[in-house]
Amino acid sequence: MKILLAVDGSVHTKRALAYLAVHNEWLGAHHTYTVFHAVAPIPHRAAAFQEVDDVRSLYEQDAENVLKPVRKFFDRHGIQARFVFRIGPAARQIAQLATKGRYDLVIMGTQGHGAMAGLVMGSVATKVLSLCATPVLLIR
Repeated sequence: MKILLAVDGSVHTKRALAYLAVHNEWLGAHHTYTVFHAVAPIPHRAAAFQEVDDVRSLYEQDAENVLKPVRKFFDRHGIQARFVFRIGPAARQIAQLATKGRYDLVIMGTQGHGAMAGLVMGSVATKVLSLCATPVLLIR
């Protein structure tokens, strides 16, 4: 199974990893994993005052801060994974990658506030569900 694991470095990511660790059906060589993080873009006006290389470096550092502990998790479990980041709104980036990459499943952590809170707060998980044709496993 081709799995896209969307992470943001929050406690919700840690819960998703803990879930994967105790459910052997999700971890293993019979799956192909891509770990994905969406980096929030720097406002255009702020970026205009920075060198292009400096902005790129900020994006890369943000991504590395989130992806490094997940990389260690996969290494500890002896599982190969591809690590990717993109700049832009998380839900849209996750849905686009899931579709273009023809993933079988998206796994992501969520706050799990329920349907009403999701409508009010516009959570990333709610948006991914609405934008993505790929099945999504939400872990809270």
